Amino acid sequence: MSKEAVLVIDMLNDFVSPEGALYCGEEARKIIPYIQGLVEKKRKEGAVIIYLADNHPPDDTEFKRFPPHCVQGTKGAEVIPELKPAPEDYVIPKRRFSGFFQTNLEEVLQKEGIKTVHVVGVCTSICVMETVSDLCAREYEVYVHKGGVADFDAKAHAFALERMEKILGAKIA
Repeated sequence: MSKEAVLVIDMLNDFVSPEGALYCGEEARKIIPYIQGLVEKKRKEGAVIIYLADNHPPDDTEFKRFPPHCVQGTKGAEVIPELKPAPEDYVIPKRRFSGFFQTNLEEVLQKEGIKTVHVVGVCTSICVMETVSDLCAREYEVYVHKGGVADFDAKAHAFALERMEKILGAKIA
C-alpha cells in the first residue's frame, strides 16, 4: 500500500474564526470535527499530516484583490487551536492559492514517498481547487473529502467539487 498524506488547507484563524479578516462563514466552522477525525484516523494509520498555511508579507500584492489576511507573524496566520499541528506534522507557509507555488510541498511529498493525498480545508473554490489541480497534474491519487471542505460561496463550492471530480480526476470522498 502506498504511503498517504492528509493536506489540511488554510484552516487558519483569519479564515475559520468569526473574528478573522476573511472569515469563510459558519460552513468553515462546521468542517472542524470532520477534519479532526480524519487527521486522527490517518495519523494512526501512519499517514503524513501536512498543513498548508496562507502566509503573506504585509505588502503582498494579493491585498489588491482581497483585504489583508494571514499576515506573517500574526494570530490570523496561525492554524486554529482545534487543529493544532503535532510536532511531527509539516506546516508549509504559502503565498498563493496553490500549495505548490514557491513552496517545498513537492519536495516533502517526494521525500515521504507519498502516492495518495487526502485533501480538506478552505476555500473549496480557491486554494483547495488550485492545490488539487496541481496534485492531479503531478499524478497523485487525490481524495477530496466533501465533509472536510467549505467555501463562503455555495455555488462556487458545488462547482469546484464537480470540476475537481470530472475535469481533474480527483475522487470525492
